Amino acid sequence: MFERIKHMLIKEFIQIFRDPKMIGIIFLMPIIQLLVFGYAVTTDVKHVATAVYDLDDSIASRELIARFMESGYFDIVEYINNEDRASELIDRGKVQAILRMNKGFEDDLRSGKTAQFQIIVDGTDSNTAGIVLDYSAKIIWQFSQKVLITRFTRLKGSFQKPGWVEMQTRAWFNENLESRNFYVPGVIAILVMLITLLLTSMAIVREKEIGTMEQIIVTPITPMEFILGKTVPFAFIGFTDVILITLIGVFWFEVPIRGNLLLLFFATALYLMTTLSVGLLISTVSQTQQQAMMSTFFFYFPAVLLSGFMFPIANMPEIIQWLTYLNPLRYFLVIIRGIFLKGVGPTVLWPQMVALAVMGLVTLWLASRRFRKTLA
Repeated sequence: MFERIKHMLIKEFIQIFRDPKMIGIIFLMPIIQLLVFGYAVTTDVKHVATAVYDLDDSIASRELIARFMESGYFDIVEYINNEDRASELIDRGKVQAILRMNKGFEDDLRSGKTAQFQIIVDGTDSNTAGIVLDYSAKIIWQFSQKVLITRFTRLKGSFQKPGWVEMQTRAWFNENLESRNFYVPGVIAILVMLITLLLTSMAIVREKEIGTMEQIIVTPITPMEFILGKTVPFAFIGFTDVILITLIGVFWFEVPIRGNLLLLFFATALYLMTTLSVGLLISTVSQTQQQAMMSTFFFYFPAVLLSGFMFPIANMPEIIQWLTYLNPLRYFLVIIRGIFLKGVGPTVLWPQMVALAVMGLVTLWLASRRFRKTLA
């Protein structure tokens, strides 16, 4: 048995590494993708392109604008003087927000009235728009507190600031609330799934297309030995990719890794067993490499969307939430983020690891059974 698997492994490694382009795709491409996605995949909102429509042009209005600029979140790119230009900037996407103060803004403040301030936000991206509005509300609140204290001081000569409740926040695990720390581990999981699925989904169907399947059929190798011979080389490649892109995530993007590395490798082994088995199952039911590739992406894109990587699973319809339990990426995202950011151990992550083990074994068995049918 082991002798037959050994020859299968040698054959697979030779077939994989004899093409220099394939080596680049397997090892270099995930690194490039992580570097690109690590910078691109972020929900942090900074340097919001902002226009100012100040009809009052007073000391108070300029002070409020200065507060927006000093916050570090808003970049004033243009001062406008008519409604048409405001609409044009928003329509063309040149600015994401417009600060507007009408005539009499400072006079209303001096007379004790409520001064009107308007912020116009491009709501095309609802997430960014909501964050911009939150930033604006905080800046306006701080400005209003200053105006209130100044008014009481002017009226009474001296003013003792009344007591109020000050909230002090503390974020566990991701102290600076950097979205990159949340997304980079997820990108690692997604890239590993993509690479392993693409490699294994082509494995068996390629044998059919190049005509070597008939030679394998007449050998004494069993279906399970054949599946293991196809799986182990790609598992080795998957582990190598995980190590490479994890090093980049930790040392380049400075994502903390607080958990046990041995636990991470063990969980990765379970995850790879699942993704490799799914790829082999796709390969057994496909007749051509084109079918295998299309089937791979048919599985991959829903897996990413239903994993909780971009959208919280709790916000999905209940029937979709049940469907996510069939998604191995869902479980590995919990594991890898828990190990990277929280430093939790198997006492917390064992349900996800058990789910991956069950899914991997069942899928591997199905791939073996399906291959047996093709031999008949």
